[in-house]
Amino acid sequence: MALCGTGPNPIPGSYSAQNLSTKLIVPALLPFTGQFYNLVRRKRKGVCCSSLRNAASASSKESQEDAPSTLSVYLEEETDHVIRFKMSDFKILDTVSVGLGGRPDEVIFEGMVKDSCSPLCNTRVVLRQLSSAQAQRRGKRAIEVLKKLVRRKLLYHSYSMQVHGYISLPASGVSGSFILVHGYHGSFSLRHWLQQSDWLPTLEATLALDEESVRKVGEDSTGGPAVSRQLRLIRILMRDLLIGVNYLHSHGLAHTELRLENVHISPIDRHIKVGILGNAADFYKDGSNGSSLDNLDRRQMMIAFDMRCVGFIMAKMVMRELMDPLVFAKFKLFLKKGYDPSCLREFMLEILGRSSPYGNAGLQILDRNWGAGWHLLSLLLATKPSQRISCLDALRHPFLCGPRWRVVPSMDIIRWGLGSTAMRISEEYIYRQPQRSRLAHFIDLMEMLNPHPKPRNWLELLPGKWRLLYSTGKHVGLTLRQPPLRVIVGDVHLTVTRESKLKANLSFNSDTGFSVMIGQDWPHDKAGKSGRLQVNSSFTLRSGRLLYLKQDKTTEKFFFGPSSNVEALAQKFKGKKWRKVVPFEELPSSLPAAKLASGDIDVRMNLDDPLNQNVDTARNVLQELRTQLPPEIFDLSKLVCGTYVDSRMLVLRGVNGSALLFTRSFVDRNGSS
Repeated sequence: MALCGTGPNPIPGSYSAQNLSTKLIVPALLPFTGQFYNLVRRKRKGVCCSSLRNAASASSKESQEDAPSTLSVYLEEETDHVIRFKMSDFKILDTVSVGLGGRPDEVIFEGMVKDSCSPLCNTRVVLRQLSSAQAQRRGKRAIEVLKKLVRRKLLYHSYSMQVHGYISLPASGVSGSFILVHGYHGSFSLRHWLQQSDWLPTLEATLALDEESVRKVGEDSTGGPAVSRQLRLIRILMRDLLIGVNYLHSHGLAHTELRLENVHISPIDRHIKVGILGNAADFYKDGSNGSSLDNLDRRQMMIAFDMRCVGFIMAKMVMRELMDPLVFAKFKLFLKKGYDPSCLREFMLEILGRSSPYGNAGLQILDRNWGAGWHLLSLLLATKPSQRISCLDALRHPFLCGPRWRVVPSMDIIRWGLGSTAMRISEEYIYRQPQRSRLAHFIDLMEMLNPHPKPRNWLELLPGKWRLLYSTGKHVGLTLRQPPLRVIVGDVHLTVTRESKLKANLSFNSDTGFSVMIGQDWPHDKAGKSGRLQVNSSFTLRSGRLLYLKQDKTTEKFFFGPSSNVEALAQKFKGKKWRKVVPFEELPSSLPAAKLASGDIDVRMNLDDPLNQNVDTARNVLQELRTQLPPEIFDLSKLVCGTYVDSRMLVLRGVNGSALLFTRSFVDRNGSS
C-alpha cells in the first residue's frame, strides 16, 4: 500500500527487519498475559488479544460495506495524505516495548506490516488504539500536523515520529474506533534511558559516536573522563532536540508536550524524535500569519512554554538527581515561588552537594566554561516568558558548542563568567596571594562592566537575601592564633529590604551564624555551642561615583587616577580579546556607583546555654567575632557604596576601599528562614 499525495516516503533499508534486529539496545518487552501494560483503563484489562481479533474481523466486514460511516467520510476528507490501513495488513506482535507508555484512553500494540504491495512491508510499526473522543482528536491532530510538516520531508523524518496512517473501525457506540499507525523508534524513551544504571556507555554505543559525530557539536576528541563523555553526549542530544523543536516553531507550531516520556532516540538514524505531535498547537488562532498583538503574544507564550520544557529536560539530563520526584518537586517549587533561575546553583548546591548518589558530575558539567551551563539553564527557565532564550540562540550558546567552534560571547555571558569564576575561587578556601590577586582582579572587571549603574536599578535589584562569599580585606583565622575562645564562623547573610516604594530608604540586616568550641578536643569535634550575631542599620541610597586614587611615589600625595590594579587591567584591555567588550576606550578615573548613607546601628548576639550565663565569655566571643569578620559586616555603617549588582551577584565597598562579594541566596544553612 503506497503513500498518497505528499505523504512521507520511507527511508529504504531503515525499515528492514535486519536493521531492527541488530540495534544495540535491548528491548524491554512485556508479554501480553491477560492484561495491558498500563495503557488501558481497568475495565479493558484482560481483553487485549480478543479486542484486536474483533477489530480485525470488524475491519474486514467494513471493507465489504458499500456506504461508509460518517466518521469514515470525515477521515477520508481530512487524511487523504496518509494511508488508510486494514487490520489484515499487520501481523500483531505479542509484546509491547516499555518506552511506548500511553495514556489511560489508549491501547498500544506493535506489529509488522505484511502487505507485500506496501513500501512499509516487513516494517515494525506501532498501532495506537484511541478509545475516547479526546484521544481520537489527538490522533487526527497528528495527521493534520503532518500536512504542514511534510513539505520538508528530511527534517520530518529526522525529528518526528513518522505517522504512516490510520485504521478506522465502526463501533456500536456513537463514535467509531480510531487506530493511529506510526513509526517504531526504539524500545526506550529518554526517561527510560536515564533510569538505566549503565545509560552512558549504552547510549554512546546506540548513537555510535565516532569522530565524525562529535565534530558536529564542535568536539575534537572521543572518550575521556566520564564527566567529559557525559557533557559531549548532552551536547549532542540537546542540539538535536533544539533543532527538532525549532523545526516545529518555524512551521508555526508549538509542541506543548515536551517531556522525557515523549522523546525517543532512534537507533537507526540516531536522531531524537519529539513525539507524534497529537497536541501540537498553532501559533495563530485564525490560521494566518497575522502580525496583530494578540497573535504575537500567543506565539511568544507558546514558544516560551516549549523552551521551559526543554529546560526541564536539560536539567534532568545533567543532574540525574532530578529524576527523583521528590527532588524535582523541590526544583519546581523554587521556580514556582518566582525565584530567579540565575540563582539555581546556590539552591542546588544545598540539595545535591552533600549526599548525592550520582556524585557531583552534574554540578561539574554546569560549572565548566565559566558556568556556561548554569547560564543556559537560567535562560531556558527564565521567570518572564519574554526573557527565555529561543532555539536558534540556544544552539549558539557556548555550553552547546565544543572547543573547535569559536563562539563570540555576549556581554551578558562575559559578566556571568566573571561572577561564576570569582564564586568558584572563593569556594576553594585557599586564600594565598595568587587566589587573592585573581579575586581582586575579577571584582575590578565586574565593577567596570556593571550593567545597572543607575540608582533606580539598585532599588529594584538590591532588596533580597545575599550570602557573603569573599572580602578583599584582611583575613584572620584560627590557625596561628591562641584566642581565649575558639569560634568558627558559618554563613554570613546580608538581608536588604526596601522600606517604601516611594523613597530610596533601605534596611540592612547582617546575620552571622557561628559555633563556640569548648575544650581541648576542638580539632576533632567542631560541633560546639551555636550562636548568632545580628546587626541592623538603615541606609539611604543615592547616586555617586567610585573614585580611583593613585599615590605619587616622590611626593607621597594622592591624586585622582587609575590605581596600579586598574593600570594592570588597562594592559589586558588593549588585547583583541577585550577590545570589543570594554565600553570605553580609556579607563576612567571614576565609575558610577550607588552611594550608601547609613544611620544608627543595632547589634545583638544570642548564645546557647551555658555560654549566655557568663558576661566575660560573651565579651570574648564578641571580640573573636570582631576579629574574624570583615569590619563592614560587624559595623554596617562602614559600607559606603555599591559598585556591581545583577540578579545573582553583588559587590559593596567599605570605607577603607575593601570589596565584599555576595551572591543571592534562598537557603540559610544556619537554620533561619
